[in-house]
Parts: sequence; C-alpha cells; structure tokens
Amino acid sequence: MTPFSPRCVLVTGGAGFIGSNFVRWVLAHDPSVRVVNLDLLTYAGNLESLADAFRLHGPQCDGRHFFIRADVRDFGAVRRVLCGEATETPHASAEVRPIPAPDCVVHLAAESHVDRSIMGPAVFVDTNVRGTLSLLEACRGELAERERPFRFLHVSTDEVYGSLGPHDPAFTESTPLAPNSPYAASKAGSDLLVRAYVETFEFPAIITRCSNNYGPYQFPEKLIPLMITRALADQPLPVYGDGENVRDWLHVEDHATALWEVLTQGRMGEVYNIGGETERQNIDIVKALLRTLGKPESLIRLVTDRPGHDRRYAMNIGRLTRELGWRPRHSFEAGLAETVQWYLNHRRWWERVLSEAYRASNTLYLKED
Repeated sequence: MTPFSPRCVLVTGGAGFIGSNFVRWVLAHDPSVRVVNLDLLTYAGNLESLADAFRLHGPQCDGRHFFIRADVRDFGAVRRVLCGEATETPHASAEVRPIPAPDCVVHLAAESHVDRSIMGPAVFVDTNVRGTLSLLEACRGELAERERPFRFLHVSTDEVYGSLGPHDPAFTESTPLAPNSPYAASKAGSDLLVRAYVETFEFPAIITRCSNNYGPYQFPEKLIPLMITRALADQPLPVYGDGENVRDWLHVEDHATALWEVLTQGRMGEVYNIGGETERQNIDIVKALLRTLGKPESLIRLVTDRPGHDRRYAMNIGRLTRELGWRPRHSFEAGLAETVQWYLNHRRWWERVLSEAYRASNTLYLKED
C-alpha cells in the first residue's frame, strides 16, 4: 500500500451529520489540509453544524475551509469544483473565494433515512445512485484531462448486506449484498457503480461500509436523537415491533478517524467495514436514554414494525484492524452519555428542526398525534 497525503479534500454532504463531524476532525487533525465542503443543504444539511469550522477555518482565520452549495447530481457544478474553476458560496459576510482543486473526494452526500425511503423511494434512487454516477463521471473526466494522484472514497452502509439472524456471524466485506429497504437498495446500487468504475476504468476508488453512527449534530429523526428529543418533551417514544432489533453502534468521531485511515492508507478497489463492535437491542438503548434523562419507561410505545425491518446488523472489522491498525476508541456507555449531554447543551440547534425531523415517525407510526 502506498500512503496518500491529500492536500485538499472535497467532502460531499459536508453539512450533514457524518460530514460535518468529518470536516471538523480533518481540519483539526492536519493543519496543512484544506477542505472543500459541497452540500445542497436539504433538510438534514445544516450550516449551524459547521459554525466552528467557519469561525476557526474560514477566510478570516486560516482559510482552510471552503463551502459551496451545490448538488452532486449537477455534473457541471462538480466539474468546476474539481478543476478549480468554482467560487465559494458566500456565508454571512464571508468573501467569495476561488475554490482550490481537490486531490481526493470523500463522498458522503446521500439520502439516508430508511423511513423516508419507504415514504418516497424515488428521491433516494435519484440522489444516491444518479448522484454517485454523476460524481464518478465528473471525476473520471477531470482525471482524463488533468491526470494526478487522486482518490475517491465512497462512504456506504452496513444495510446493503441485509439482515442477520441472532447467531449468524458478523458481516464481512465478502458478504453478498442483499438490501431490504429502498434506502439500502439505493446505497447498494451506488456501491456497485463504484466497483464497476474500479474494474472497468481502473478508477482510484475505495468503499467503506459503516454501522449505525451516533454522536453530536445528528439530525433528530434517527433513533438516539429522536428518543432524546421526544423524551425531553415527555412525548411518546415510538419503538418498532418488539424493540429487539439489534444494531452495531459506532461513534461518529471514530468513524471520522477510520475514514481518514482508509483514505490515506487503504488499498485501491478495496472494501472496508467500519463498526463499533457494540451490538445493542433498540429497546435497551431507549431504556438507557430514559434512565440517563430521568424519564419513565411508560413513554415507550411499541408501534407496528417497519416494513422490511432488518433484524440484526453486526460488523466484522478485522480487515480494517489488520491492514490499517484502526479500532474504535469510544466505549458505547461513555459515548452515549456524552451524546445525551450534547443534546441537553444544544437545544437551540435541534429545536429549530423538530417539525421536519418528526415528520416520518409521525406519518408512519404515530398518525394519531
């Protein structure tokens, strides 16, 4: 493996949950790296999640954070960014700056909520499949014109593997893809496109597949922030089925460190699983959150199970550990406590988006509310 030392990283979806945490981590980790943050700012993209990045690394400080509002499906816009011909989207009183040409892409932009994919599958296919195709073609065209060392990191999900039984071994990178939701199918489709570009065009790409993330700045439609925010308002907590679905939980900062290791040290054309090695039943997590918040378990409401709901996910991270020496650093108990405290300390951030965050759960499971 030849180490790769990027000087300018293009992060798609950098105003989202994982994206904003990755941007923040990269800027703090390496003072020589610049980050170009491309995001369309749909409902889950929030520039407030990047307030510290703008403050510490915007044009008034070290100038290493660039933001452009654009759509990965917009081939022309992406090509302009890749060749260094785009300009920054103004933020507050920030000056408009030319954007430097990146030498790698970390592709995080995606529609990512299973419930919403059940309500409307088309936008998931359009964004996750067609958007990835557009980005791949833009990168391939750019490298054909201006060949240079370059890497494309495609960030995917454990959901592409489907579901495990209670005693099945954890997913490995060779587990066949068997997606069960429109969201998972759209991510599997994008994964296969990336693989096809590697095999057909010798495109310099790597794929990662992560387990469920948690931590600060997560849009409160996902399990942990949804339960925290509803419990704080003494609202019913919708738990699917019997609540015994199992997920492997990964702190978002651990995910950021893993992405960087794969980007800079990983093998081209490879797939790497990223997980927290922390399997928990949903119901146990909800009860732990209620204990932490001092709220009664009577708030829990078991609701009709989600269609196609995967029973269990578990990730084998042996390849990532053996080849790159990465392991998660956050214990789940400490990480969960820190996450609860973050939401307690940042009410203003999440209260602004509650009506949109609750839309899917209210529509699908709490129609009477």
